[in-house]
Amino acid sequence: MTAHAPAEADTRNVQWQQRSIAHVWHPCTQMQRLREVPPLAIARGRGPWLEDHAGRRYFDAISSWWVNLFGHADARINAALKAQLDELEHVMLAGCTHMPAVQLAERLAGRTGGVLDHAFFASDGASAVEIALKMSFHSWRNQGRGAKQEFVCLRGGYHGETIGALAVTDVQLFRDAYDPLLMRAHLVMSPDARQAAPGETGADVARRAAAELAALLEARHEHIAALILEPLVQCAAGMLTYDPLYLREARALCDRYQVHLIADEIAVGCGRTGSFFAFEQAALPGEVQPPWPDLLCLSKGITGGYLPLSLVLVRDEIYRSFLDDQTARAFLHSHSYTGNPLACRAALAVLDRFDEEPVFERNRAAAAALSEALRPLDDDPRVQAQRQLGMIWAFDVRESLAGPRFAERFHLAGREHELLVRPIGHTVYLMPPYVLDEVQAGWLAERTLATLEAVLPRKDGRHAA
Repeated sequence: MTAHAPAEADTRNVQWQQRSIAHVWHPCTQMQRLREVPPLAIARGRGPWLEDHAGRRYFDAISSWWVNLFGHADARINAALKAQLDELEHVMLAGCTHMPAVQLAERLAGRTGGVLDHAFFASDGASAVEIALKMSFHSWRNQGRGAKQEFVCLRGGYHGETIGALAVTDVQLFRDAYDPLLMRAHLVMSPDARQAAPGETGADVARRAAAELAALLEARHEHIAALILEPLVQCAAGMLTYDPLYLREARALCDRYQVHLIADEIAVGCGRTGSFFAFEQAALPGEVQPPWPDLLCLSKGITGGYLPLSLVLVRDEIYRSFLDDQTARAFLHSHSYTGNPLACRAALAVLDRFDEEPVFERNRAAAAALSEALRPLDDDPRVQAQRQLGMIWAFDVRESLAGPRFAERFHLAGREHELLVRPIGHTVYLMPPYVLDEVQAGWLAERTLATLEAVLPRKDGRHAA
């Protein structure tokens, strides 16, 4: 552990904490609690580590809300941004274009085999979801099917916190406060594999969920514009994983009933699940291409955690439905920083790393090491439903044991063990950056287990009661 700096450095931490509490309205935070639980005052970052003003280190076990794919202060992304600064910092994308936006759109289209060959740029994940919803509705209207105004989402799904995105979100904490403002969406069964009955597999759960979706689409398809889902992992609901069979079933049903399929890969894209796009895992053995969605939302890790950027990748059929001499039939959405060159250049540097380095091979080795080091949880009665997919790990602490403010207590205990962790309810998850190596994986597991022990000590020296 880094030695602590002199007392004046700790004073700087306190000063920045106090000034932040006084003037910064923090997201997803009850500000009243910050006076008891001050935010970490981070001074610098390097690789997987964050450091405060006194030199205390914290391992960024959640990639700073799932965005810093290659850690902090990545030399390659730094260099790309510095070079771009000397060329072009910004120009509006209405009536102008620039090389970073064009190259990024081309390269992402290439990663879908040209199926999703048009990219619309935005700033953040919720904006991308809003765009996808608007595109779907407007496309159907342009095709003379204006009755298709309804949307379908999964129970436990999360798609952002703007008004449109909240309407297709089913996480009570985020949705309920603003419910009177929201349009009504159809909720269907989640394929969450934890719902398996005795003798059932995750694929069986996926089939049951698909059957419920089929019944809804059969009854309402003339009015339904799109189904939106998070492929393979419902993240904000507690890292709920499901069988890729559901993606194939959903694609087939959307085709049968002429409903758009929107894949929200904001959190699960950019390699997080073990393939660049999570939807790739819907391909059957031997298939050249997976059954791609109609629209795919991408954000978070696409710039490696450097700058806000999101994209919606779109099939040509939808794009062509907007082509007309009438401006009212064009897609009407914009923001001033659409396709910002700096953000696009950071994203291109991220793609360079995937193209030129063995990212997935390294991740598989680190993932195997971390999973093995977390094996003591297998027979730990304090936890249940351990799950891992790619570079995502999660386990649920039993509600009967979690106690009040479990997430906050675990977060604070993690700080004491040099970890930045942020549980969702009583679900502990790890989403470390892709610079994790096998030695760090063992250390991360050891500190996670020690944090669990600090929060829920085993009463008999071995197991909790």
